[in-house]
Amino acid sequence: MSRHPEVKWAEREDKVYLTVMLPDAKNPKVNLAPEGTFTFSATGGAGDNAYELTLDLFDKVDVEESKISYGVRSIFCVLEKAEKKWWNKLLRGEGKPPHYVKVDWDKWADEDDDAGAGAGAPGGAGPGDFDLGGMDFSKFGDMGGALGGLGGLGGGGGDEFEDSDDDEAEVSKPEDGAEREGDEKLEGAAAAEKTEASSA
Repeated sequence: MSRHPEVKWAEREDKVYLTVMLPDAKNPKVNLAPEGTFTFSATGGAGDNAYELTLDLFDKVDVEESKISYGVRSIFCVLEKAEKKWWNKLLRGEGKPPHYVKVDWDKWADEDDDAGAGAGAPGGAGPGDFDLGGMDFSKFGDMGGALGGLGGLGGGGGDEFEDSDDDEAEVSKPEDGAEREGDEKLEGAAAAEKTEASSA
């Protein structure tokens, strides 16, 4: 029996961001149909479990303009909408989305936030400005085998957590007089202990 990977999503007026959270996915296969059907399958996890996913998106998408990036921890997709309009939900139909589909608050923008937000506008360096490595991922269908080994947005290798010398707090040395005074106190305490020990 296959499992469902966690999916995070966010949108802009012209695109939808989908991130399939499946670290170390093997043989990932992604397919996107113009009517808005997104399918994903891969194996992953400690027991090489099978993961599958089919999402009936709210509206049609432009497959040729959509992009994908396979990373070590996730598969990131930028799905271009066929018509520039806000969906306000990811999936067709009524009711709540499945428990494994969640809003990606790191990439989310409301209509007010998105209006006029370009690269030069404040806060304009959003997900629309992601660099997907300059690679053309317009041919979505079943390309997991050919591109499965490519690093993408999720494969940063931990450099962002590297310590910097600039962050270290500078420790000031005690002044010479203070240092000597402290040493004298320690020497006096040690001598007192020796006297007590020999008299006991």
